[in-house]
Amino acid sequence: MRNILLITGSRGEYGYIRPIVREIEKAPDLDYSLVVTNLHLLTEFGRSVEEIEKDGLEIAERLFMALDGYTPASMSKSLGIFLMGITDVLSRMKPDIVLLAGDRGEQLMTAIAAGHMNIPIAHIQAGELSGNIDGMSRHAITRFAHIHFASSEDAAQRLRRMGEQDSRIHLTGAPQLDELHRGDYAPLDEITGLFRLDPKVPFVLFVQHPVTEEYDSTARQVEETLEAICEIGVPTVAIFPNNDAGSAELRRVLERYRRPFIKIERNLSRRIYLGLLHSASAMVGNSSSGLIEAPCFRLPAVNVGTRQRGRERGSNVIDVEAEKSAIRRALERALSADFRTKLDADCRNPYLGDGNVSQRIVEILRTVLIDEDLLKKQIAY
Repeated sequence: MRNILLITGSRGEYGYIRPIVREIEKAPDLDYSLVVTNLHLLTEFGRSVEEIEKDGLEIAERLFMALDGYTPASMSKSLGIFLMGITDVLSRMKPDIVLLAGDRGEQLMTAIAAGHMNIPIAHIQAGELSGNIDGMSRHAITRFAHIHFASSEDAAQRLRRMGEQDSRIHLTGAPQLDELHRGDYAPLDEITGLFRLDPKVPFVLFVQHPVTEEYDSTARQVEETLEAICEIGVPTVAIFPNNDAGSAELRRVLERYRRPFIKIERNLSRRIYLGLLHSASAMVGNSSSGLIEAPCFRLPAVNVGTRQRGRERGSNVIDVEAEKSAIRRALERALSADFRTKLDADCRNPYLGDGNVSQRIVEILRTVLIDEDLLKKQIAY
């Protein structure tokens, strides 16, 4: 029986791996070890580990790593702490394959450790472009990974141009879309009841994270977005950011903007979050879910700033600088009937998903031959 070790340190990552774990549970010749770390374990961010527990997933290890302060220096030191901890976990558990998701620092640290310990590494969402330090981490993981799961043909082609051998690249699609295709999200009546919203009145979902390279302007950027929302006065559900450098300041700003029409949540379950995407009239901020999940619902997404720069996007995305008047104009356009009608006619998701992506990934994890050819990588050019 093969044991697959997975890491999750953020809410977005968990959306990648939850449907895959469900498929592993069905396979008679696979088992999994789930390591939960970083944001999931922090009380000030809502302890999303409790949602993982409610989902019934078995947690093999909880690794505390996050130093307080949420500065670039504390972020770097936190990753160093995690690297030491995950090395001990890998030594003790000896997994057959490490499955990494996305572009977060914890995933990169695990890749470094597993690569040096001669453990096969598989990588979900390989080859994509994104801004911020996350984009650099994603491509660094590529160099360590032995198996690449690409969510689009564009990502697969980029992996080839990076010199990755074609035999390692699998065009599987994006696993976080599986649950959307299966309808595993809260319906409108549940969402409006939970957040005390009028189902006849449009509302906006707000999710904005700090941009590491723009640490000093974090407060200003989120203030610009919130000022635009306040000028329009549209009902808004706002969710706390991740815990990257700048998040403490971002959270302080967000708390100052509590209004009767702005509801602030520290954390939400994946099912409720997807329900918000399904029921909202628009979203605003810089979350990748505006580019990956939102097109499935033809949801207009106002993408603020540089965090998603260069990433594939559908016609639902309106890119805008972090400036109040520009954000307001973009949000008004996103909320307009004309823009929504246009999306109903031509919105296409560039990220592939048919409800069976996780099955394809798990089948490869089951059957891939773990031998010298897999473990000893060569650059193709």
